[in-house]
Amino acid sequence: MAANPVALILGAGPRIGISVAKKFASQGYKVAIVSRSGSGASTAPNDGFLSLKADFTEPDSIPALFNTVESEFHAPPSVIVYNAGARTVPPVEDQLFSNSVENLVSDLNVNVLSAYVAAQQAVRAWETLPKEFKKTFIYTGNIMNTTIIPMAAAVNLGVGKSASSYWIGLADTLYQAQGSRFFYADERTSDGKIKGMAIDGDAHAEFYTSLTKHEGNVPWHATFVKDKGYVQFK
Repeated sequence: MAANPVALILGAGPRIGISVAKKFASQGYKVAIVSRSGSGASTAPNDGFLSLKADFTEPDSIPALFNTVESEFHAPPSVIVYNAGARTVPPVEDQLFSNSVENLVSDLNVNVLSAYVAAQQAVRAWETLPKEFKKTFIYTGNIMNTTIIPMAAAVNLGVGKSASSYWIGLADTLYQAQGSRFFYADERTSDGKIKGMAIDGDAHAEFYTSLTKHEGNVPWHATFVKDKGYVQFK
C-alpha cells in the first residue's frame, strides 16, 4: 500500500478540477486527473499529476481509469471527485422538447451514468483499503436538484444533477457506517442563490479537501459558501 493517499479527479477543467487537484497534491496526495485531452503521462515538473484521457459520454470507459491509477500509484484512490458535466442546449430557443433524445442520452451519460460507474468502481476499490482510511466520493453539483431554473437550456443539466443527487444521497446513507462518504457539493452565494458561472475553483478546493476529513456532520447534500464552508439552506 502506498504511503501517500490517492485522489482521482474526473473532469479536470481549468477552474474547479485543476484547483482541486493542486489542493490535494499540496496535502500529500498522489493525484490523477482525467479529461478529454489527457496525455496518458505525468504532468511533471509543474505539478506531477498523472494525466489520463477519457470520454465521459462513454460510461464503459471509466473502469479502465481506476485500473490505470492503481497500477501507476500501487494503490486505489481513497478520494474520487466527479467534476465532469454536459449541457446541450435545445436547438429551438425556449422550446424544451426541441431537444433530441440522442442529446439527452449523451448528456445523461456524462452527468449521471459515468458518475454512477465511477462510484461503483470506487466502492469496489475501497474494499482493498485499510479500514482506518476515510473514503470519499464528491460530485460537483449545483442548485438544480432542488430548484427549477426556468430556462429550456437548463433541461439536460438539471435532469442529470437531480438524478445523481438521489443516488448520491442513497449511497451516503447506505455506506456511511463503513467509513465511506458520498457528497453532492453545491456552491452557493451567501444568501443561498445559484453561483452559476461565478463558481470559485479555490473555494471548491478548500471545501472538497475538508470533506475528506469526515468532520462536522456535513450531510450528503453539502451546500457551501466561499470562506465559510458548509452552510445549510432551506
